[in-house]
Amino acid sequence: MPEQYESVLPDLSRPDLDLLLDFLRFRSVSTKPDHAPHMRACANWLSSLLRRGGFTSEVAETGGHPAVLARGPEAPGRPTVLIYGHYDVQPEEPLDFWTSPPFEPAIRNKRIFARGSTDNKGQILAHILGAIHMLREEGSLPVNLIFLIEGEEEIGSSNLDDFIRARRNELRCDIIAISDTGMIAEGYPTLTQSLRGIAAMEVVIRGPATDLHSGIFGGAVINPATALVKLLGRLHDDQNRIAVPGFYDDVVPPDAAERAELAALPVSESDYQRETGVLLLGGEAGFSSIERIGVRPTAEINGLTSGYQGEGTKTVLPSSASAKLTFRLVPNQKPDRVLNLVEIFFQDLLPPGVEMEILRGHGGMPYILDTRSPWCGAALRALEATFGRQPALMREGGSIPIVQTFRDLLGSDTLLLGLAAPDCHAHAPDENFPIENFEAGIRLHQNLLRELASTR
Repeated sequence: MPEQYESVLPDLSRPDLDLLLDFLRFRSVSTKPDHAPHMRACANWLSSLLRRGGFTSEVAETGGHPAVLARGPEAPGRPTVLIYGHYDVQPEEPLDFWTSPPFEPAIRNKRIFARGSTDNKGQILAHILGAIHMLREEGSLPVNLIFLIEGEEEIGSSNLDDFIRARRNELRCDIIAISDTGMIAEGYPTLTQSLRGIAAMEVVIRGPATDLHSGIFGGAVINPATALVKLLGRLHDDQNRIAVPGFYDDVVPPDAAERAELAALPVSESDYQRETGVLLLGGEAGFSSIERIGVRPTAEINGLTSGYQGEGTKTVLPSSASAKLTFRLVPNQKPDRVLNLVEIFFQDLLPPGVEMEILRGHGGMPYILDTRSPWCGAALRALEATFGRQPALMREGGSIPIVQTFRDLLGSDTLLLGLAAPDCHAHAPDENFPIENFEAGIRLHQNLLRELASTR
């Protein structure tokens, strides 16, 4: 265990907020190999917390970073509920844009600022503490409760499918709940009814065997960086539609009723502009921002790399250039088919004189929930009881690939009860979580278990 965690043991006599601050100090960045000891220390802390709270718990091996699997006391004849979350977090860079160190949680304006505060440590800990308090105060839980908290969500959950297959009998449940999504507006209870899927790729263009002098060879050799940006520039047409042939073949446009429901949600174009800090919003012509985010697919360039990146000038013609891309997908679209279409599109446009390699990344299917189910009704009642107002149903632009896996492998649907504020800065500097959302999340968990128990 890294030295800084040796004295960090979960103590349930301490305030809930202190436990969250301890949780946030773990540098549990799953994508960095040298952080593996931090990951395991964090999993051990979580498992110890659950055991001290009355659960049986184990740090379970997955082939990658470990998962925490815990189960509450048996409740015969009651529904079985699985709560899923993750303890891994995104990298903290760029450090210069943080107001306070990302793994030294700070409280400002009634918010906790730290990497992972919203995504997903604050949200999953609210569920854990809600269950522990209920068990301690009432002596039992109204349902059979399972916690599955993984350490690889931020890197695509590549080992979780096999883990679920291997432990399927232990994980069988009637319904799953996740708080890893957002609220449509501050203080506004929200149930996410759909998630976009994702397909990731990296495009690498190679030209000369080594970087060349741009004066001696420039104009006589195809520049891989120029070739790459020309390809990327063809991804969208003048209406900001994705120009890949066949890309929209499986996309079902929103009908008039759905568009009216989205338009009635308590978020405006000016809200999006203020939250993002952009001068002007933009996207696919003919759709509002909330429609572009929830019911339309996208193609985004996540990163570009080529040539000299240091200070000052170095006049090279780079030997290679690369770009990382992700495509957010809507129901009926399939990641592999989309990546096939994009690869064909780029191959057709590739100029002579350079070579291209496509490296496929992680993918995940889109997800949509049947809002007529009794489980959905229970979640809506729990949200209203917690926040004192009628919840919103929204379509989330992000992706949680494991949700469709749960449906495929366990046959269970997932309730997505968001606690993230619209301006939480997840994945960005100054990520934050309102303290009142953390406290509300503890109450929400208890209300949710009671409502889910009443479905039988």
